[in-house]
Amino acid sequence: MTLVASAPGGGPDDEALVALLRAWLPARRWFPAKGADARVGLAGRFTFPEDRAGARVCIALVRVRAADVDAVLQVPLAFGPGPGETIGVLAGVTVRDGARDPTFLRAWLAAAQGPGIALDPGAARVLTGEQSNTSVTVPGPGGGRPVAILKVFRTVADGPNPDVDVPRRLVDVGWDGVPTPLGWLIGRWPAPDGGVATGYLGAMSAFVPDAEDGFELACRHAHDGAAFDDDAAALGALVADMHAALLRGFGAAASDEGPGLLAELVGERYGWAAGQVPALRTFGGAVARVLDGLLELPSVPARQRVHGDLHLGQVLRSGGRWYVTDFEGEPLVPLAERTRPDFAMRDVAGLLRSFDYAAAVGGLRGAQATAWSNTARHAALLAYDEAAGTTLAAGTGATGRVLRALELDKALYEAVYEQRNRPDWLAIPLSGVDRLVR
Repeated sequence: MTLVASAPGGGPDDEALVALLRAWLPARRWFPAKGADARVGLAGRFTFPEDRAGARVCIALVRVRAADVDAVLQVPLAFGPGPGETIGVLAGVTVRDGARDPTFLRAWLAAAQGPGIALDPGAARVLTGEQSNTSVTVPGPGGGRPVAILKVFRTVADGPNPDVDVPRRLVDVGWDGVPTPLGWLIGRWPAPDGGVATGYLGAMSAFVPDAEDGFELACRHAHDGAAFDDDAAALGALVADMHAALLRGFGAAASDEGPGLLAELVGERYGWAAGQVPALRTFGGAVARVLDGLLELPSVPARQRVHGDLHLGQVLRSGGRWYVTDFEGEPLVPLAERTRPDFAMRDVAGLLRSFDYAAAVGGLRGAQATAWSNTARHAALLAYDEAAGTTLAAGTGATGRVLRALELDKALYEAVYEQRNRPDWLAIPLSGVDRLVR
């Protein structure tokens, strides 16, 4: 079914709830307007029937606006005692973040579309760590090991969400490098322009057992001084295979846009990033030279559907193989842009940037970090080339210039992201920008 939100009434109850959320939201990992003077208002509410025990849950949609932010956030709410972080007290009743509340999970499962699976919501657990959404693992009946993972989208938008549509299409064309989709929930709510927005509220997929997060695995290798080459090569081959499956599932782009558009987009990214990260402003001339190099090219590769935000934190290692997850794309980018065809090399660029992160977070510095990252990068590129028939590892010619520009584009995005969310990590993308414009 499709959930339909009620419009905010603007009465005292709504005002009191907004006051609670306005105080609670800024400290959330997924709040998009950190450090800004943000306006917070209620955009709508999905209400579920009380369960047999009288437990109440709902979903509040909260519109957040700041200088460069206009987003709708999803906050599942549970009322009364129970699991989940306390948001505050409303009319004498405790209000909690309901993402892992059993009553909310049962209501979500009852309303969701998809093949489904038998689950025990009472034994659900929220995953911790750096996430722009909230992921909840759920075991089968009787508890035990998780068999499904539900991702509650914290930012919702009108239109198709690639984190749902892309894995479904990949499975349809026979690619098994993604966890199997099990369910998805669609909602409809009042849009800011007075119309109606329709989009995904969350998605559930099969839980990959005994999985290691790719970034944590790479960081451990770096910390121990162990090469990551074999795993990097396996990743490179998997990414090439994923691109072939995406091409089967979605086809190639209808138009062949030239290098001028890529140069324009990277230039816009630099202007946007330099406006928010003062340390980037010294790179203006060097970035312009990279863009001039693009304009000398007669053409650029064709575009196709891609992952959009590929890095080591989006892959899992289990049973001697890799799986790709999180097809949502860059969370700061509008949804419409995340579903457009793009260069397959953009995913490769994201993976390469991630090796730099793993080296730094793993504790390597200077020449040691550079050597560890470079060997992993080269292994991934060689394996990608062998599977895809490309020549990225050579780093020369038109493909070399395009890959460099896409890496630069990613590093500029990372600089803004780290400035907003993890300022202690800002030196990592700044170092990448410095290397890429030399």
